[in-house]
Amino acid sequence: MDVILIAGFWLDGASWDGVIPALERAGHRVHALTLPGLESPGADRRDITLRDHVDAVVAVVDRCEDEVVLVGHSGGGAIAYAVADARPHRIARVVYVDSAPLPHGRPINDELPAVDGEIPLPDWSEFEEADLRDLDDELRAAFRAWAIPQPARVACDLQVLGDERRYDVSATVVCCEISSDTVHEWVTGGHPFGAELGRIRDVDLVDLPTGHWPQFTRPADLAEAILRSIGR
Repeated sequence: MDVILIAGFWLDGASWDGVIPALERAGHRVHALTLPGLESPGADRRDITLRDHVDAVVAVVDRCEDEVVLVGHSGGGAIAYAVADARPHRIARVVYVDSAPLPHGRPINDELPAVDGEIPLPDWSEFEEADLRDLDDELRAAFRAWAIPQPARVACDLQVLGDERRYDVSATVVCCEISSDTVHEWVTGGHPFGAELGRIRDVDLVDLPTGHWPQFTRPADLAEAILRSIGR
């Protein structure tokens, strides 16, 4: 299986380093992507769009010879969903890590403050307590030293979807900050977070209690959750 890892905001492909070895030991070909504009702090990202990120992942899918599983963390989940829309016949499953499929016509997050076309990692005080669970001082320092400003248009551009075959692509949601019981209630109760998730025909909810960055706080458990999802 080809497993494509799509990081959330401020992170490059190396942010998956704690997760990759277990996936490779299980025999999978792992592609941990660094998306356009996240190559380095000095990269020019002013004109990089959400579609640029989607197209970059689609290009990797097109080079894969085997079935593909997409793993999208946080904002990477929205990108993964757009790729499933673009290539529904190639994607075996999408794993949303503390994330969910983003509907057509919605931005990933247009409330983050941008400076000169990019969004720096905010101060920790801007995050909810649940976001930061298990992210101790050492991990926070490492994350901040590692963080690369996010292209602002990736956060603010509207999602564009057009192929309803995306609802046939199986999904797993790794529930970190919010329990699977709550996510299920949102889906059945019409909460906006679960609107698109409720239209996918095969959805599996998995609990992994921790903060918003399980690839840092519980990497081994996240790898195991991904492997279980692949095996379904």
